[in-house]
Amino acid sequence: MKKKLISMLLCAAMVGAMLTGCGSSPDTPAAEGGAASGEGGSAETGEEAEIYMFINSPEYADAINELIDAYKEVAPDVTINYETTQNDYPTMLKAKLNSGDVPDIFASTSGKEIDVYKEWSYNMENEPLAETMDPAVAEMMKSPEDGSGLYGIAIKGNFFGLIYNEDIFAECGITQFPSTLSEMEAACEKISAAGYRPFSTGFGEWWVFKHIWQHYLDAAAENAGMDAASLVAAFEKGEAKISDYPELYDNFFRMIDLAVKYGDAKPLETGLENEEAAFANQEAAMMLGQGAWVEADILAINPDVKIGFNGYPVSEDASQCQVISGSDQSLHVYKDSASLQATMDFVNWWYTSDYGKAWFVDVAGVVPPVISEGESEFAVINQGNALAAANGTASLSICYSTDSWNQTLGELIQAYIAGTADKDATCAAIEEQWPAIEGAN
Repeated sequence: MKKKLISMLLCAAMVGAMLTGCGSSPDTPAAEGGAASGEGGSAETGEEAEIYMFINSPEYADAINELIDAYKEVAPDVTINYETTQNDYPTMLKAKLNSGDVPDIFASTSGKEIDVYKEWSYNMENEPLAETMDPAVAEMMKSPEDGSGLYGIAIKGNFFGLIYNEDIFAECGITQFPSTLSEMEAACEKISAAGYRPFSTGFGEWWVFKHIWQHYLDAAAENAGMDAASLVAAFEKGEAKISDYPELYDNFFRMIDLAVKYGDAKPLETGLENEEAAFANQEAAMMLGQGAWVEADILAINPDVKIGFNGYPVSEDASQCQVISGSDQSLHVYKDSASLQATMDFVNWWYTSDYGKAWFVDVAGVVPPVISEGESEFAVINQGNALAAANGTASLSICYSTDSWNQTLGELIQAYIAGTADKDATCAAIEEQWPAIEGAN
């Protein structure tokens, strides 16, 4: 799936009301125990209804279109209007909420942003989907303030780490993944000498940086004897300095510098589409800031690529090179939607039907957020599972901040790469902006 810098992919699929009897089967949207029947059209009433779905993650557009097409066979009288974008999604969503044009389904980061959007979100804890949701995913959909409710669902569980080309590594004589910064620098020299570009970065996308930064923040917290949530809280209160944490002040910027030196000719003009193409066409040996969600796109370009997956080298301690797992995105259902019943019928079907549960692995190619015994054919998922079992996982610390802050962080690092701010000025800006933005949240 190809994505422009700001991608708007619209599809209207006719999906509709289904007839229910005394109960519901796994392949029918279940209204029992959920939203009040008859509100805005439902499976029970057979009324027409429209659902407006506005989310980020355009990399899943093709898969979601297939999901909508499948639901059309189940419920042909409800229209799902699907819109997706990425680059400025938080700003666009807040504009919609402030104007009263609230989507029936909208997205946010899970964790802290659950409370940010709680006043608009329907509590789904008594819905059928609550029974099939993976408990670890469900924890990220509860209010962090009091641990209550179920205010979202997830398109995916996830793995975050560094994706690499196993064939290029083997050709360059790299037999073991470089799990320290010194080993990574040596690997880049070998790959470059062999005529390959070590990295494709995607640094034109602000969200790439939050995925990289969290690995170094986790290491900083661990080495300081605290958890990642506590370190984030210290930065939010203006009580922490980046220079006090070498994993951030030295190692993170060392990795960014390495990626710029051994990466794309114009890193700030490289987006997800360019990154996927460079890796799939075996021009670049590694992808930064990505995870399980890109594998389907890569294989669609080149099904013969041998994909490897591991954590980031965050220090000279190889044991800290860990993947990150968890559910970082939440889809909310608007609690005052005119189509609340129809929307809940759709998401319940998504999470409880045989097709819906299989969709996560078979179509989207993601870590399923539902309880499932299905096996994945995707290398990132299988290797992520193996690495998690062998080495544990680092904290999904992006969920302790809002995307308003994460976008600002990305833009500050982009300015550093552009040369308009040096490292100390960038760190000072991070320390100033973090409490200014997150304090307001």
